[in-house]
Amino acid sequence: MILTVTLNTALDLTYQVPALVPRASHRVALSTERPGGKGVNVSRVLAALGHETVVTGFAGGATGARLRELLAPVPRLTDALVTVAADTRRTVAVVDSAAGDTTQFNEAGAAVTAAEWAALRERYARLLPGAAAVALCGSLPPGVHVGAYADLIRTARAAGVPVLLDTSGEPLRRGIAARPDVVKPNAEELAGLTGSREPRRATLDARRRGAHAVVSSLGPDGLLAATPDGLWRAAPPAPVRGNPTGAGDSAVAALLAGLADGAPWPDRLARAVALSAATVASPVAGEFDPAVYADLVGRVLVTEADDTRA
Repeated sequence: MILTVTLNTALDLTYQVPALVPRASHRVALSTERPGGKGVNVSRVLAALGHETVVTGFAGGATGARLRELLAPVPRLTDALVTVAADTRRTVAVVDSAAGDTTQFNEAGAAVTAAEWAALRERYARLLPGAAAVALCGSLPPGVHVGAYADLIRTARAAGVPVLLDTSGEPLRRGIAARPDVVKPNAEELAGLTGSREPRRATLDARRRGAHAVVSSLGPDGLLAATPDGLWRAAPPAPVRGNPTGAGDSAVAALLAGLADGAPWPDRLARAVALSAATVASPVAGEFDPAVYADLVGRVLVTEADDTRA
């Protein structure tokens, strides 16, 4: 199975309105709710691809109960969340149908106690022996120390389980020094880590900080990966129009599956770009279009940029 860790899970609410007008009252044309948080999203994509996956992290209160209720019917996905006293946070996305834009409101999350963090560490250690790979995803809730991901990476490495890290800021800076197998930053996260906005320089700099491989997002232009096998560029055959919500989590799901099965880097990157593009093309935010994925996966252009080997 493939394990994902989401310390700051969320109940994702989406409201669709004809047009978003500041300081005005709006009639909601459509509303949806989904279990959320980056690792939860990754596991949902993995399950849809046919992988057995386990979700751990924190969930509490009425919103946590609703999140778990929505996870329960997902085939091939097992809920191993730790129950906490505080309510799980919510995120609210307001989709402006006229403009095609989305405005996002993300709660910070409630504080986690020392006892709850210890319970998570214990559950994580119990789950690792059965995992082919693990992903540590998203922000840290209040009460969890900034080096938490670094600690979880070291625990996974001691258990011989390959680990992917997808976070930002100081948790990313400390986590990458613990030598995860893969780090997946977007352009802003990479710039915050390295101080550079030039993709090649920043990606190589990030890898020198400790990660075995760094796969950086180039947005609609695909991915750039600095790996032990060289520097790779992967791009879709043509621009894909649609909603980018969840595209990054789909890319992480593909990279994590490739990490678990030891696929060659060109295959991992082709799947990640195709799955990300299929998520953009899907009419439902955060889902992917299987037909688009099947069509694109063999047409993604993957090239070796130079001979930057470890």
